[in-house]
Amino acid sequence: MNSRLLCTGLALLLAAPAFGQNPPAPSAPAQQEPEATPVFTDQVVVTAARVEQQLVDAPAAVSIITSTTIQNSPATNMGDLLRAVPGLNVAQVSARDINLTSRGATSTLSTSQLALVDGRSIYMDFYGMVMWDFVPSNPNEIKQIEVIRGPASAVWGANAMSGVVNILTKSPRELARETPSSLTIGVGMFPTSAQGVTRDSGSLFYINGSHAEAVDDHWAFKLSAGYFTQDPLPRPVGTIPGNALGTQYPPYINTGTSQPKFDARVDYTLANGAAVVFSGGVAGTEGIMHTGIGPFDIQSGTRLGYFSTRYQQGGRRVAFFTNLLSGDALNLLSRGVDRNFLPLGFTTKTFDVEAGESRAIGTTHALSYGGNYRHNAFDVTIAPNGKNRNEGGVFVQDEIFLGQYVRWVVGGRVDKFSSIEKTVFSPRTTILLKPSVDQTVRVSFNQAFRAPSFINNNLQTAVLNPVDLRAISPLLANFPLVVGARGNADLKQETLTALELGYAGSLGRRATVSASVYWNRTKNGIFFTQVANYTPQAPPPGWPAQIPTVVLNLIPGGLASTFSYRNLGTVKDRGVELGLDTAVNRYVNAFINYSYQADPDIEGFDPPIRRFLAAL
Repeated sequence: MNSRLLCTGLALLLAAPAFGQNPPAPSAPAQQEPEATPVFTDQVVVTAARVEQQLVDAPAAVSIITSTTIQNSPATNMGDLLRAVPGLNVAQVSARDINLTSRGATSTLSTSQLALVDGRSIYMDFYGMVMWDFVPSNPNEIKQIEVIRGPASAVWGANAMSGVVNILTKSPRELARETPSSLTIGVGMFPTSAQGVTRDSGSLFYINGSHAEAVDDHWAFKLSAGYFTQDPLPRPVGTIPGNALGTQYPPYINTGTSQPKFDARVDYTLANGAAVVFSGGVAGTEGIMHTGIGPFDIQSGTRLGYFSTRYQQGGRRVAFFTNLLSGDALNLLSRGVDRNFLPLGFTTKTFDVEAGESRAIGTTHALSYGGNYRHNAFDVTIAPNGKNRNEGGVFVQDEIFLGQYVRWVVGGRVDKFSSIEKTVFSPRTTILLKPSVDQTVRVSFNQAFRAPSFINNNLQTAVLNPVDLRAISPLLANFPLVVGARGNADLKQETLTALELGYAGSLGRRATVSASVYWNRTKNGIFFTQVANYTPQAPPPGWPAQIPTVVLNLIPGGLASTFSYRNLGTVKDRGVELGLDTAVNRYVNAFINYSYQADPDIEGFDPPIRRFLAAL
C-alpha cells in the first residue's frame, strides 16, 4: 500500500489592472469593501451533468480551477496547472507530451481521460489520446477548468472512463468587459542535467495576445494568437538503476517543441435571447509522442484546424464541430523492414453533431436528454487497411427531488460504434443527501468505457528488432528480427465500474471542502502484448540456411514474431481524496489537497504483464 500528498500550496493573488484596461477614475471615499471570500454555493459547473448546476449539487466529484488561479499560476502547460487537483496523476515525458489520468496510473500514452474545450472534444480518436498542445494558448481567455474525477460516460460517452477535463473559455462580451486587449510575454529556464548528462539550463518562451469587442447588442467577437517554444527535457543515459541485467536507457535524444496558435470566435445574440456562436482556429505542434511501438518525433507543420458552431436558447442546445488533424512523425527507435526509422503520416477528419435539452417537469423532476453522431475519416500510414469509423449515442438523466433533504439522480447512455459488435450501456445513479443548502453527502454508482482506438483495431506494420543470439551461433550476432505489430478488429471496450462516497460543502462561506472515497474495477483493459513466436516450421525472415531452425525451440521464451492488442484481466483500484480551499483575504488564497491511492489488485494477467502493471 502507498499514499502520496498530491499538493499543498499557498497561492498569492495580487489585484492589478490588466494590460489594455484604463485604471479606475478617482472617486469619493467610500466604505471599505468587504474582503472577497469563496462562496461555494455560487460556483456553477456544466460538465458533471451537461446542464448548469451549483458545484455542491453535482452528482460527481468535480474540481474547479478558476480564472484567477489560472492567471496567477506560474504553470506553462496544462499538466502543471492541473497537478493541484486531488486524485489526478500527471506525467510529462517530453517538452510537449503530457498525460493525465484520474484515480489510476498514468502511462506514457494516457487513453481514458476525455478532454474538451467548450464541449468540443480534443481527444484524438485515431490513437486514443489527448494532445494538450491544442488547447487555446491565452490563459486570460479561460473562464474556468472543470475536472470530473471518476467515470462520466453516462453523459459524455466513450473515453470519459476515468474522468473529464472541460476547459471553458470566456465569451467575447465577457472578455471585452474584463480585458478588451491583453498581451502576455514569458521566459523561463529549467535544469537539463540527468544521469550521465550535464548540460546548460534549458529555456522556454511564450507570447500570447487577444482582443475582444462588443460591436453592438447583437454582435461580439474575439481574436487570439500565441506562440510557445521550449528546449528538450533531459534524458538519462547509461545503465538503468536497479536493473540486474544491465539494461541501458534507449539511445535517443529528446527534442523540444514549438507551438503556434490562432483562434477566433463570433457571437450573435438573437432578439429572443438565443445565442449563436461560431468559432475556429488552428494550432501547430512538434516534439516527441510516446506510443506502444516507441517514441515518435512529431515534425514541424503538424497542425489541428477546427470549426465549431452552436445554438443555445435556455436549456436547448444544438452544436456541430469538426477537427482536422494532419501531420508527420518519425520513430526514434523502431526501424522498418527497409532499415530506416519507421515513419508515421496521419490525416484524420472528425465531424460531430449533437443536440440536447434540459427542462423541469413539475416541481420534482429536472430532466435532461440528448445525443450525438460522429464520423471519423482516417488516413494513417501504419494502419493502411482502415478508413473510417462511425459512432453515436443518446443519454437521458433525471434529477428527482425527494423532499427537502434528498435528491436522486438516475440516468444512462447508450452508445454504438461501428468498431464494437454490441451497443454499450453506461448507467449512473447518485443519491444526494443535503442536510443544508451548502452541504451535500453523495453516494454514487457509475459505469463507463473506453472504445478501442483506430490504431488498436487497425495497426499493421513491422519493425526490425536486433537480437543477440551469439550463444547459438556467431552468425546470429545482432540478428535483425522482423516483428509484426498488428491491430485487433475483435477488441471489446474497456469497462470501469465505480462506487463512490463523497462530501462537498462550505464552512462559514469562507472555505470549500471536498472528500471522496472510491472503489474502481476495470475489466478488459486493452494492452499491447506478444501473441505469437517464430517456429521451426515458420522461421524468421533471413534465418541463415546453415543453422537448423529446430534451435528456435531452445531459446527461452522463444523469438517473438507478432505483437497485438488484447483485452486482458481485471484491475481494482481504491483511494481517498481530500481538499480544502479558503480565502485568507481578498489577496491571498490557500489550498491543501491530499490523495491516497492503494496498490491495485491485479487479476487475470500473465506474470510478465502483472509485473509491468505493478511497476506502474
